[in-house]
Parts: sequence; C-alpha cells; structure tokens
Amino acid sequence: MKHKNGWDYLFTVLLCLLGIFMIFPFILMVVTSLKDSKEIMITGLNILPKAPSFKNFVTVFQKTLLLRYLYNGTVVVVFILIGQFAVNIPASYAFAKRKFPLKNLLFVAVLAALVFPRYIAAIPNFLLLSKFKLINTYRALILPSIASPFCIFLMRQYIMTIPEDFFEAAALEGCSIPRLLTAILMPMIRPAIGSFTIFSIVSHWNDLFWPLIVINSRSMYTPPAGIVFFADAEGASDWGAIMAAALLTIAPLVVLFLSNRKQFISSLTSTGIKG
Repeated sequence: MKHKNGWDYLFTVLLCLLGIFMIFPFILMVVTSLKDSKEIMITGLNILPKAPSFKNFVTVFQKTLLLRYLYNGTVVVVFILIGQFAVNIPASYAFAKRKFPLKNLLFVAVLAALVFPRYIAAIPNFLLLSKFKLINTYRALILPSIASPFCIFLMRQYIMTIPEDFFEAAALEGCSIPRLLTAILMPMIRPAIGSFTIFSIVSHWNDLFWPLIVINSRSMYTPPAGIVFFADAEGASDWGAIMAAALLTIAPLVVLFLSNRKQFISSLTSTGIKG
C-alpha cells in the first residue's frame, strides 16, 4: 500500500481550503436568509444567525409569484433541451458522417457562431419575434435557444470518434435515418448528451438577459428575472428576503445535481473532444 508523503497532505489541505473558499458565498447566502434585517445590518463578524428564522422565506412566498417563476423556468429549460436535441443531434450527425455540398464551409460558420456573443443577435431575434407576435410568450423564451452551435460542435466531435462500421452495418440492415439516430447513435453518445444537458439546464435556468428583453409581465418571469423584479421592488433593502428568494431559485439545481451527481461526473469525465 502506497503511503502519502508530505506533498500529498499539503495538496489535500489546499484543495479543502479552495473548496471552502468556493462554497463560502453559498453558505453566506444560506445564513443571511435566516437573519432578520436588523441583524444583517450589524457591523462586525457575525456570520451565524443569533436567532434563526424562516420569516424571510414566508415573505418571499407572500410578495412574489415564486412558484410561478419556478414553473416558468422548468418549462423553458425542458423544452429548450428537447428542441436542442431534436435539431442539433441530426445536424451533428450530418457534419460528422454525411457528405453534402458546402459541408466544411457551413461547419466553419458554426464555429464562427461560437465566437460571437449571443447578445449580437438579440435585436434581430426580438424584431423577428415581435413581427410574429410572440413577445411575452414561452415561445419567445424557447425558440432562439434551440439552435446551439456548442451542441453541434460537441456532438459532432464525439460522433467522429465512433467507428464507421456501426453506420455501415445499420445501412446494410435498411435502418432509416430517424431510427439510426434514436436507436443507435443517441445511446452511443450518451456521455456527450449528459454533459450538454448539464450545460444547457444551468445556463438557461440562470439566464437573465433574454427574459428581461422579451417578457413584460410578472406571471411570465423566469426565476432570475423574478428575483430582480423582487429586489427592485424592495429597493434592495430586505436582504434577508432577497437571499431567501435566491436560495429557493437555485435549490432545484442543487437537488438535481445531488440526486444525479454520479451520472453527471461520469458524463463529464467520459466526454472527450477529439478531432
């Protein structure tokens, strides 16, 4: 059995300190949500609440449509993810294994789309959605995010590592393209799908920019937009309630990760970006 040397222990201690440093904002948010306004404003080192209370959480449910915000966020991230897989996986397969005119040029365009910030397309997208009278709807929140250059790139790189024999055997058996994608390809690229699922859910659940542009009614806000509206209404003075709202907003992501952490870690560690 190999014994640890001094450097191993030092490295372990440094990792633990780094972990504490990274989760400290989350811990501070939790303890702040359990304090009343007067205790929060007290100067000095008073991290732990003297008299923990859930009054701030009650305030959040009384003054906000939090359950509605969580419902909106769930609808948006689920349908965006379904749309992304339905559109981008076939596109990734085409770029990886099919031949068609201007294939390389189109893939360069996909890579170029990775470079440009998505804020550049905000005005054209808004004008297009406005023309079709889709502003302040779920479709306005979902449709612009379905086409994902990152998803196409990630899936394409992973599909290219799959031997051509699988696809040739499927063609000899008379397998149709839809069946090939659903029954053969998707199970083989499950690690890439798992990795992108994490990325998509977290990024769109936490998205604040786009909902503030296309949504103009409280009942349609997603969780981050709802918190901003609540903080603005409170004048950023009731920090305990604001921290409670933020905690309730990220709680679904924390629960999702803790309940599926093994699958998440396995997906991330088994996904390779290969040429």
